[in-house]
Amino acid sequence: MSHPLRQGDAVPDFERRDQDGRLWRLSGLRGRWVVLFFYPRDFSPVCTKQACTLRDAWPQLLANGVAVLGVSGDDDASHRAFVDRHRLPYPLISDPDGSLARLLGVRRRLLGLVPGRETIVIDPAGRVAAVHRSLGDGEGHTAHALEAVLRGTATGGGIPET
Repeated sequence: MSHPLRQGDAVPDFERRDQDGRLWRLSGLRGRWVVLFFYPRDFSPVCTKQACTLRDAWPQLLANGVAVLGVSGDDDASHRAFVDRHRLPYPLISDPDGSLARLLGVRRRLLGLVPGRETIVIDPAGRVAAVHRSLGDGEGHTAHALEAVLRGTATGGGIPET
């Protein structure tokens, strides 16, 4: 496992398909802000709150040119149902073996039994602007991501990890 990412770290490139088979490469998003959020499971209460809070912030994220990618171990069919049911405007990536989480240092929580909930805000140069790690705070991830993006677009910097 890689070490957990911290502010200023270069984010390793990756390539994964979303729920509709579209290929996403992190390097293909260079030049844009990226909110990459890891969550344990589609349809669980905190995960749903996290996903829907990001959905509700979509107009502000979109206005700032932010790309959003969600990642969990659920399969594409579950992701499609989750996107459809909650009208999520951003793609979800399956990581059933946890290889992407390991690459980016996202740690399992609760004695290693539960996948981590982490939001990594990546600046246009491909570096970590902010990281928020909190298993039980679905809504806080969006607030921290927005703060990092808005501060970064205004000043060229990020905010500390929380």
